[in-house]
Amino acid sequence: MDRECALLLPGVCAVLAGSGSSLPDDTSLEKLLDWFTGITEAGGSLLEACPCLLKLISTVVHNAASDPGVLSFALRLTGLLAATEESFKTIQEHSVLNEVFNLQHWQEAGLWEDPCLRIGWIQGLRSMLQHPNALSFFVQSEFIDPLLQLQTDTSLFIAAAANQMLAHILLFFQPVPPAGCKGVDKKEKGDGMTPSSADYTAVVKSISGYLQESLVPKESKNVRQSLQTLKLLALLLAQAGPPLRDKLLQTVGDSLEELVTAGSSELTLPLMDVILSACSSGTDERITRLLSSMLNINKPADLIHAAAAFLRRGHHDTVHTARAVRILLLPLDIMTGQTLLGTISTADEHQFSVVEQLKSKSSCISMICVCLSNTPQITLTPPDVLPCLPVSIVTAVLSLLKICSGNSPSSSTGCSEVSRNVIGSGKVQKCALEALTSLTSSPGAKERISEVFTVLIQYLENPDSDPTVLHKSYQALLKWTSVCTDFSFITDQLRHDLVEVVKKRVCDMRWEVKDSTVEFLGHLAGVCDSIKAAAEECDASEALLGGCSTTPLLREALQDSESYVRASAISALAKTLTHRWQQGATLTEEEPEIVSRLLEILSQDSEGFPRRAVVQYFISWYSSHSPPSSSSSSSSSSLLMQSVRSVLSQGRADLDWEVKVHTLVLAELLLDEAFSGHPGYKKGSDSHHASPHAYSVVSESDLAVVVEQGVVSVLLSGLVDCDRPVALKACRLLITLRETVCPLSLGALDASAAMATVSCELPGCGWGREIIKILKMKKSDQAKEEDIADQRGLNGAEEGGDSVSVCEALRSLGLDERMEVLTQSSDHIHNSPLSLLQDILTASATHTKPGEEVIVDCY
Repeated sequence: MDRECALLLPGVCAVLAGSGSSLPDDTSLEKLLDWFTGITEAGGSLLEACPCLLKLISTVVHNAASDPGVLSFALRLTGLLAATEESFKTIQEHSVLNEVFNLQHWQEAGLWEDPCLRIGWIQGLRSMLQHPNALSFFVQSEFIDPLLQLQTDTSLFIAAAANQMLAHILLFFQPVPPAGCKGVDKKEKGDGMTPSSADYTAVVKSISGYLQESLVPKESKNVRQSLQTLKLLALLLAQAGPPLRDKLLQTVGDSLEELVTAGSSELTLPLMDVILSACSSGTDERITRLLSSMLNINKPADLIHAAAAFLRRGHHDTVHTARAVRILLLPLDIMTGQTLLGTISTADEHQFSVVEQLKSKSSCISMICVCLSNTPQITLTPPDVLPCLPVSIVTAVLSLLKICSGNSPSSSTGCSEVSRNVIGSGKVQKCALEALTSLTSSPGAKERISEVFTVLIQYLENPDSDPTVLHKSYQALLKWTSVCTDFSFITDQLRHDLVEVVKKRVCDMRWEVKDSTVEFLGHLAGVCDSIKAAAEECDASEALLGGCSTTPLLREALQDSESYVRASAISALAKTLTHRWQQGATLTEEEPEIVSRLLEILSQDSEGFPRRAVVQYFISWYSSHSPPSSSSSSSSSSLLMQSVRSVLSQGRADLDWEVKVHTLVLAELLLDEAFSGHPGYKKGSDSHHASPHAYSVVSESDLAVVVEQGVVSVLLSGLVDCDRPVALKACRLLITLRETVCPLSLGALDASAAMATVSCELPGCGWGREIIKILKMKKSDQAKEEDIADQRGLNGAEEGGDSVSVCEALRSLGLDERMEVLTQSSDHIHNSPLSLLQDILTASATHTKPGEEVIVDCY
């Protein structure tokens, strides 16, 4: 703790102790505890550094008028102070522990009903229980029973905290933890951490008895207690060592069997968590029998959820995995009529009950969605576990999609009475499309690729498809396109349908649909480029769109009234044209018109999203363009460089900080191209500067080009920008430029002197004036030191603007000092413990003067 904080802390303690009321900023006490916790975890002693804290705790606890929030703070602070054995003994000598955690005192005072106090009591004890002495105090004070009662507190937050607390006690103080096993709070135990066997035995006995009694609900209103108990048991079994785990399983085994037999739907998933946690920590015949029972329960919905829970946990149990797979495939088998379970089915005994459950629309949709979400994982299970080929599951999902859209009646072997429940269901459609997207990696999936494309295009054509369904259809189409290397299956009709539906959807009345469509066109161009790179003979764009240019559609979308659509259209155009840029293709007639429209958006669009996209468009273009090899490609490069100058000029003056950061990224690309051949230049991706060569100096013409392009102006304006990310990026680039064009090595002095003639024009207002001020202050300081008052080149700049030497500016702007400040951000002032303490004292002083506004700036 630094000296300034140590001086202010007694005053803060006096404020809290004196008023006993909460502070204007109700998070201040949390921040104080965060600070104290940090000091403790760093090995510091709070009691030695802040002896006033004990007096604060004692005063607050005995003040009947203390606010519950302040009392909770005192309880948690006490636990934090008592977390080490030495401090625990000191606090106990002052009788503070008994005063603070005395449950009877809080109940008699009528304060126990306040949730703030109860959570403070739990968290305080939790912080303290880090050593055997604390456990002895806990047991002797008979706190275990109240803590068990808090398991069913009316506040879910408090009940969860009590749950975690009980698990912490049992796991942290395990006598012989197995290798790698740690407590809930992940703190490793050191020497002297083993509690007395009597204390730990007493805790284990009490908690075990509670688990045994509360697992099975005696009445329907006790289900919540059983739920909390199961959560605690799952947590314990997942982390307990063999002695504790065996003890727990021996205690609750009968109760678990009773719960499985009872078949309470509300407890199915938490009960599965307990059984699976027990399975993961070791094999036990009784637990294996319980798992088999859970995968054979008579309620179809519970059966489906139990099977899904088992599959998610990834257990390598062939018998139970095969059982879970069959259970999850059964509803799809019934719905679609596809033969997914083979000729011999072990799920046949549930066929009738599942069909009956599927006849209920809400149950049907819920069960089918659970099954669909597990199909990708099912197809990747070992062949000896699957009752059918993976491709059959893909076929079933496609059949389900057809049924949902009403394009295809259920097959003769399917159940029509069940199928009508999913017709038009957006929820099932979304789940099925997500499953279909994930099934691309399934063995044999490509055998159904023609049918996949057909179904997806039908969904895109369907006027009843909602925007989210259309979006997921586009995503699925892209994913399946990305894994396809042979497009011979694409018929002329399919190609025509896709082109027409895209043209229709890009003009849809709903902006979400238009946005998804232009995004699809951009992503499709990217997918096609990657396919070309992998297999040059395969032209995916030609196969899917038949040579239909998407550029006119995207140009039209640039005029859309919705900013998201305009931004997506700009990004899609960049992806569409990237391949042409990389190939150095001839400039088309429409490209200058596109550039003109983009520059118009950058200068006039009122929304930030499109303006950001414009700058990123030119970043992509500049990153992808090839050096001109002919007059045609030369015209493209000329248009690019003219546009880049305009983008830099407009982007640096934008009001959106992200636009300005993107503009700096574009400026960085220009720097990379200008100086990448220089040995001392460091690209943004380099981890460290190259060692500057003694005589390796940038030519005057290279620097002049960068200045002419407007790069230096962008960096200087960014340096004095009010947005920290902008200033930080600009400062980094200016330091890189300084180290490149005017290094301090002796061998570079002559060349640096020659480059002093390269100057940059500064405007007489705004950022130019700020730069001039900084340079004049530097000149003034040098003049005082050297008794020289010559400020030629800067006079009059504030009024009418002037030019400055680039090298002089780079050396005089104090870039390293600025970088240090910018890297720290404002947090080192406003997010500090000192600022927090000052805020508390200021707020307290203002409270004594009614009518004055309290301004709190603490983090």
